Amino acid sequence: MNFDFNIFAGQPTLPTIWFVVVGVFWIGYLILDSFDLGVGMLMSRFFAKNEQERRLLLNTIGPVWDGNEVWVVTGGAATFAAFPLWYASLFSALYVPLTLALLALIFRAVAIEYRGKKNDERWINGWNTAISVSSFFIALLVGALLALTSIGLPINSNGDRVGGAFAWASWPVLLGGLSLVGFSLMQGLAFVALKTDGEIRHRARAALVRLLPIALLPITGWVLYMQFTTGNGVSWLCTILAVVAVALGWLSAKAGREGRAFAGLSLFIAFGALAIFTALYPNVLPSTLDASHSLTIANASSSEYTLGVMSVVGLMGLPVILVYQGWTYWVFRKRLRVEHIPAAHDATDLAKLPNKVAAE
Repeated sequence: MNFDFNIFAGQPTLPTIWFVVVGVFWIGYLILDSFDLGVGMLMSRFFAKNEQERRLLLNTIGPVWDGNEVWVVTGGAATFAAFPLWYASLFSALYVPLTLALLALIFRAVAIEYRGKKNDERWINGWNTAISVSSFFIALLVGALLALTSIGLPINSNGDRVGGAFAWASWPVLLGGLSLVGFSLMQGLAFVALKTDGEIRHRARAALVRLLPIALLPITGWVLYMQFTTGNGVSWLCTILAVVAVALGWLSAKAGREGRAFAGLSLFIAFGALAIFTALYPNVLPSTLDASHSLTIANASSSEYTLGVMSVVGLMGLPVILVYQGWTYWVFRKRLRVEHIPAAHDATDLAKLPNKVAAE
């Protein structure tokens, strides 16, 4: 641990810029997809009292949930192009959890699309459970993967994993998994309180105020571990800002200011992730076997030419993503109530309507 603020001195410029860009993609994903994963988990019977409330919850994220996942896809693509050795070592070392995370993402998308196709209680309850369970496992596995990336993996001088298929199974898996599950639940509650009105709004806000100090303990432990092991002046400053942000968010929730509460939690995860990334820098994947085997922005990056071309493409593409997503959230900004949800229908019956009309 040191308190040096000049952490970028002596480091290559373009790899540093793309390390920051990859970090921005992950921060965008953590802010946006965390709340819809949290809402997915809240669709269980532990929070939603009836099917109408579960449909309300699903409608709050309906216009945006798939767009939120753009950030993780783009982040993975940027890592592949800018830091191919980081991508290769990380994905080859973590085949099992990555495959499970991918299956959970697919299962969740299918569950969201299929649950409303048939107006049958057993059918709907099964898909509701699938949404809750898959949302939990996505948060658990993504959090575990990020923790392993920041704390380290047993890789040798070639960047290859040492050990069997489960050599990655260690305490960072539990820490990172619980961190993202806890934060996603809190971000989900904050979003429900912000996007709904009526009884469910007040229930979400009350649960947020009551559970937030406990649910954020794992991610607080993760951030502090990074600071005490590899922290620097910049990462410590980000940590302090994260604490201030979450304190303001919690006080805002107590005061009934849901918008500020959601913003406070978003700033908390943004500054918390910055604290982790800046403490990790210039490493991108530390080796737990030998520090000299760690992958850094210098030895894991693409050529200067490749990074230069990517920079031009990124400057054109990233603003488009930001404008499109900003517009989407603006269009669907109004609160929803249970009364806004229409009666359930059966898609199979609707499919028969054209034939019925033609026959008449």
